[in-house]
Amino acid sequence: MSTRPTDHDPFDLGFDADDDFASPGSDPWRTSAPAAGLGGDDPFADFPPARQSAPPEPFVDLAPAASSVAAIPPALAPIAPSAPIMTAPAPAASQATAPPPVIEPGPSQALAQELLAAAEADMGEAAVPRITIHAFCARAESVALVEAAAADRRMARASASIHPGGLEAAVGYYQNQSTPSLVLVESLDPAPRMLALLDGLAQVCDPGTKVVVIGQTNDIALYRELMRRGVSEYLTQPQGPLQIIRAVSSLYADPSAPFVGRQVAFVGAKGGVGSSTLAHNFAWSMAERVQAATVMVDLDLPFGTAGLDFNQDPLQGVLDALTQPERLDPVLMDRMMVRCGDRLSLFAAPGTLDDDYEIGAEAFEEVTQKIRGAAPFVVLDLPHSWSRWTRQVLIGSDDLVVVATPDLASLRNAKNIVDLVRQARPNDAPPRLVLNQVGVPGRPEIPVKDFGEALGLTPSLVLPFDPKPFGMAANNGQMVAEVAPKSKAAEGIDYLARLISRREAPVVQKASVLSSLFKKK
Repeated sequence: MSTRPTDHDPFDLGFDADDDFASPGSDPWRTSAPAAGLGGDDPFADFPPARQSAPPEPFVDLAPAASSVAAIPPALAPIAPSAPIMTAPAPAASQATAPPPVIEPGPSQALAQELLAAAEADMGEAAVPRITIHAFCARAESVALVEAAAADRRMARASASIHPGGLEAAVGYYQNQSTPSLVLVESLDPAPRMLALLDGLAQVCDPGTKVVVIGQTNDIALYRELMRRGVSEYLTQPQGPLQIIRAVSSLYADPSAPFVGRQVAFVGAKGGVGSSTLAHNFAWSMAERVQAATVMVDLDLPFGTAGLDFNQDPLQGVLDALTQPERLDPVLMDRMMVRCGDRLSLFAAPGTLDDDYEIGAEAFEEVTQKIRGAAPFVVLDLPHSWSRWTRQVLIGSDDLVVVATPDLASLRNAKNIVDLVRQARPNDAPPRLVLNQVGVPGRPEIPVKDFGEALGLTPSLVLPFDPKPFGMAANNGQMVAEVAPKSKAAEGIDYLARLISRREAPVVQKASVLSSLFKKK
């Protein structure tokens, strides 16, 4: 036996990470057939024993993460109910707690917090394609997690079946069965036993099958060995269904797509509540205030007003994309969209009654999925109508904003929408409620507090009845922030943009007084 050099990596087993799950004839894992049980050499003989105790919390030394809710500007501070004005909800006095101690984060802590915030903002954007998943669970808790993940909206196109028995049952099951697109197995065994069973599973796996392993040991040596053997992913005791969904969706992510845009849908509880106007102004605020690339999509085909509000009359728009979804690629999409600024693009609706617009739900799903690859944020303006495609878009959006006015009809319809979405999206945050046109003179209204309690939601934004800036903006083909930048409505829409995007507006660098003296004439 040769002597190991002093700089030898204890985790380098001398193998190339080119293995993949395949049939025995094309890609065997070992030079000789492994034993079915615990026989054979222990691949971890030269490694320290795996930790059996619970692993330490990796972020225990970090400062508390900053809240994802944007800071509320002074103009949004709650005031007395007698003078309704744009407000943002504040915590009750009974819930007030002492502020945590200030901890100055180091460079590594700040980077970790930034990564955590980015992961939270991107959570749940990618959907799982049409694949077949077999899960072999060893614990009842894992069965419940996989069932919850399979029922999630992101897994709607996948077909999943759950079997008991864990990894050992999977080896026996596929002796006479072909393997699906993805096999998810759970093992409570020690590392040597797990690896021996995985060797047996590799002998019966079809080429192209991906394998995700759920285990109990959080050990880097085990993880490296599993990756070397061709396992696609290793999860240590997942705490929720979203962790499983992310692991599956990442395996089928398109490497050529730089991102999957976050889809924000605006829907009105009834006609005339201002949902379209708020959606257009929200998209403009995302692009101009938050400075994030945004696509505004007007899906109200016969009566859409996005072209009017942005003062655009494009020759092509979203109807052309919906009638030929299979041809929609980035080049054609760029031709159909209209540039409304450096960061804002518009997919306008035709706004005519020349067509009946009989378009299937599949076309809407395909087009909206392709548009999400055009920008980090996609804002959908949904019509006040009910059909199969509107239901799919509501459930499939990452964020849903329900716009209502404080009256009984809006309350009933908003409750129906909220209850539907909550039932169909148990793993997502509830919809956001925006109360608009609050305080119309002489009109009896439902109090804001009672309206929110009936829905089980706290309104994210309350906008007062202020027709002048909205009327001026609509008649001029501009946004409210352009005609009345200091108005309560403009400040409220900017606040909503920061709240949903989880981003703060970039700080504008003010020019020095002396800088103009040195400027060239």
